[in-house]
Amino acid sequence: MAWRCQGLRWSDAGAELVWRDGARERRSALVYGRELGFRVVGVRRCAGVRGLDCPVGAVVGGRSTGGQCADCARLDRSRSVAADTVADDPQPYTVYLAWFGPGMVKVGITAEARGAARLLEQGAVVFTRLGRGPLMAARRTEELLRTALGVPDRVPYAAKRAVRATLLPDRAERAEEVRELYERAVALTGWPESLERADLETVDHVDVFGLAGTPPVTGVIGELADGGRVAGRLVAAAGPDLHLECGDGSVLVLDTRLVRGWELTGAGDGGAGVTVPVREVGDGAVQDGLF
Repeated sequence: MAWRCQGLRWSDAGAELVWRDGARERRSALVYGRELGFRVVGVRRCAGVRGLDCPVGAVVGGRSTGGQCADCARLDRSRSVAADTVADDPQPYTVYLAWFGPGMVKVGITAEARGAARLLEQGAVVFTRLGRGPLMAARRTEELLRTALGVPDRVPYAAKRAVRATLLPDRAERAEEVRELYERAVALTGWPESLERADLETVDHVDVFGLAGTPPVTGVIGELADGGRVAGRLVAAAGPDLHLECGDGSVLVLDTRLVRGWELTGAGDGGAGVTVPVREVGDGAVQDGLF
């Protein structure tokens, strides 16, 4: 067995890369300003389901952001709140508004026990909670806002990356669009009685993500392959994305969903740089997930 990367996890401690070797798991913290480099080894194996290995160790394509084979992906989605396939979860849920940049706000729900982790995973720059209650009440509230206010419940990752370069510099300015939508949302009739409304409290993640004053992104890594090298200085991280400043002055995004299932080793003596395919920001050649 070999340690294979399981992608990026967010917690109160910040961003960490997760590694698994069979039943064993370890994590490595990511620190802004430090060099980050690795070389890809061998073939990419299915990342499995919820901490369990894929039973057949299926090979997965290098451009897949899911990192799972078809069978494991179906099993994962069969018990997924995000995919709307769970209706009997007894734990309380939170309804929230998340802001990713000017003109880009979504509504969503997350298990209350997860705190802000879901918002960090999505790359939400600012968010506020709207209320808490049972899962189905949270779902109905999400749908109410989606239809009455025209607020989407999904935003493509590529769109989030594109607006990061235009983030408003002032914290109060960033929160304003969220505040306006919050006020419109709580004024609506038709909220489920079982949903307890929350006071407006905007949370700003610019410092957590390291986005203040960082250089604009020039490209996005499109896929990994055996022998490929990725190396640079970590300047920011938002959602699944790592922003790497390379030796040639470029700033590339590595979507860590592409890393899931790969065995990685040190970058070696090749110096800083990237030897895997890179596409320009905004190029839609690689399908992005919606969250």
